[in-house]
This record gives sequence, structure tokens and C-alpha cells, in this order.
Amino acid sequence: MYCLLFVGYTSVLINKEELNLKGNCLCGEVSFELSGELPAIYQCHCSLCRKISGSSSNSALIVKASSFKWRSGEHQIRSFSTSSGFKSEFCCQCGCPVPNISSSGDSYWVPAGLLSEPVETKVSAHVYVGSRASWDVGFINDGIPQFDTMPTKKDWLKICG
Repeated sequence: MYCLLFVGYTSVLINKEELNLKGNCLCGEVSFELSGELPAIYQCHCSLCRKISGSSSNSALIVKASSFKWRSGEHQIRSFSTSSGFKSEFCCQCGCPVPNISSSGDSYWVPAGLLSEPVETKVSAHVYVGSRASWDVGFINDGIPQFDTMPTKKDWLKICG
């Protein structure tokens, strides 16, 4: 099981504080900036996110396209798409996953680990725990809401207030 993150989802805000965050890939060639309000950060445990991150889960946020701006390195970005429609973009210099735009063009998926500064928030949800790896048990009792698949927009609004 895997997530198709942008199908019908937009960012859900967790606070009304204005932000101006910068982020970049491992080598620094690809960089971006986020502005506006901070969206919820989630951890996805689906099989594709495990492959992209090389870990048990992938921490990310979804921001409105109007809140996202490339600062440098767009020409360094390469894409990979599966036959199911899953798309991943990465820096061709260091291989680091980088933000990618939704198929509708209204939002960006942003790997949370690329943010240069710490953010005053916590993970809001674990998604696709129904397809987690059998050895992925570190989060089970952390008290954060868990969903077997992607939560509905109504569930996101409950989680994020």
C-alpha cells in the first residue's frame, strides 16, 4: 500500500503564525522558501515513502503553491514516476528528495527534513500505518493520531484544530 498524496488534499493549517522558512537539499544546490502559515507535519509509513526516505517513514508537510518559492537549483531537479502515478523529485547532484508540486498545481509536498530552521510544531499524525514495515514500531505508543490510510479532510481538521 502506498499514498497518492496530492489527490484531493490541500494544506491544513496548525497555527496562524506567519512564517518565512528556508530549506535546501543536502548539497545546497536546490533551495526554496516557504511563507504564509505553517501547515501540519505528518509521518507517512507507506512503502513508497519508505523507499524515498530509506527509513521507516517520511516526515513531510503540504503547502499551498502560493506559499512556496524556489530560491535556486530548479535546473538540478530530476523526476521519477511510477506507473501508478506516484512522482518523486530529487536533486541530481546529491540525490536528496526535494519538494514537488501536486498534479493539480495548487500545493507542494515538502520533506520536513529539508527545512533549515527548526519549526515550533510537532508531528500531527501518522498516516498509512496499515502498510508500515513489520519492524516499524517506534511510533506505536507516542500518543499521536494514527490512520491506516490517508485521513479524510474532516479528520485532518479535527487533528489540527
